[in-house]
Amino acid sequence: MTRAMGAALHRIQLGSALAAFGIGFTVPFLYVYVAQVRGLGAGTAGFVLAAFAMAALVVLPVVGRVIDRRGPLPVVVAASVLGAVGALCLGFASTAVTAVLAATLLGAGSAVLQPALATMIVWCSTPLTRTRAFTMQFFLQNLGLGVGGLIGGQIVDEHRSGSFLLLFSIEAVMFLVLAGVALTVRLPQSPVITDQAPGAEAPAGGGGIRALLRHRAMMQLCVLGFVLFFACYGQFESGLSAYGVEAAGISPSTLGVALAANTAMIVIAQFAVLKLVERRRRSRVVALVGLIWTVAWLAAGYAGLGHGSEAMATAAFISTYALFGLGEAMLAPTVAPLVADLAPARMVGQYNSAFALVKQLALAVGPAVGGPMGATLHGPYIVTFVLFSLLISVLALRLGRVLLPQQDKPEPVGSRVVAVGRPEEGAVAAVPVVGTAESTPSRV
Repeated sequence: MTRAMGAALHRIQLGSALAAFGIGFTVPFLYVYVAQVRGLGAGTAGFVLAAFAMAALVVLPVVGRVIDRRGPLPVVVAASVLGAVGALCLGFASTAVTAVLAATLLGAGSAVLQPALATMIVWCSTPLTRTRAFTMQFFLQNLGLGVGGLIGGQIVDEHRSGSFLLLFSIEAVMFLVLAGVALTVRLPQSPVITDQAPGAEAPAGGGGIRALLRHRAMMQLCVLGFVLFFACYGQFESGLSAYGVEAAGISPSTLGVALAANTAMIVIAQFAVLKLVERRRRSRVVALVGLIWTVAWLAAGYAGLGHGSEAMATAAFISTYALFGLGEAMLAPTVAPLVADLAPARMVGQYNSAFALVKQLALAVGPAVGGPMGATLHGPYIVTFVLFSLLISVLALRLGRVLLPQQDKPEPVGSRVVAVGRPEEGAVAAVPVVGTAESTPSRV
């Protein structure tokens, strides 16, 4: 990797981490803010949270083509400004309508940032360095998210709406900081992934959504991604927090501690997990994540339904977030790099946007289902998500059957491999490319 590419990658990761720091100020407290501080009720809180993801239904189907045609940099800047406006408006929202509209703006900006930042990382990395680049982004994002949640938990006061306005204002400022950092980045003229064999840029049948839909491995990865995000991320700020407050008697400040435990696990485990994952098949690693999350949901069940002491319930609830963090650390070096490896060169933005759309769909359904269930149907809520966690393992093993060996277990550093199209199925094969070995960047 050239020095310019390395500098650009580090700035992208820094800006992403600062934006996550701002988001961490509000994510753990959204349910409490809407349902209790604004007095809008649990049902409205679920719809407000779902509005974040529903906004993606409008923006993500078109943003992929914009990224591929115009480049990811202007998209990151525009999305950051939109997110800042949404965050500030949410801090002033006092009715269900204004809260939903503000959440829609914030959700649209956040949703567009995901594929745009992912495409910037693809442009600034190589097939040899991409896994560690995505892992570093994930690490820094979650570090920022956890530190923000921990500090926000000390600032927030459910009896003072002004304390929440301060949190949303900080989030807005951090979005603007990301926009400023992005404007200082000098991207390569074309993505490094174009370092492919001639004629390997697109699946059979050309580009566009139809080609993507014919890509069997990508479609199975999208189904798996939906279940992953529905069973974990779709519950963090809605169902799980509601369950903790209503069933386990967890205080708002403890929610911040739980999120900090999630981040601490990622920080502690990330690089040790990376070395482990690089030596094993990606599909089996994801299957193991499903089993770990099954244990996490059982711990949450004990916290709310075990009738133990308050200290034991709190410890079990915090352990749930920590186990989710362990699973997340295992997903970072597997799922996002796999999307990049499956994507043809001229469709990187569209593949990243399609996967981000799947994520946002899960985040739309997750709060709408999990919020009311977590607040009222405590037993069925836990059983439902134990079953979804087991489903993750089943789907991951099925995905492994359609991935090529080089996709499921990439070649170790030293042999340079990039993805090319396989004409008969539109799948992706690995072709060695002659070139000089490049240095590995540091790694949420």
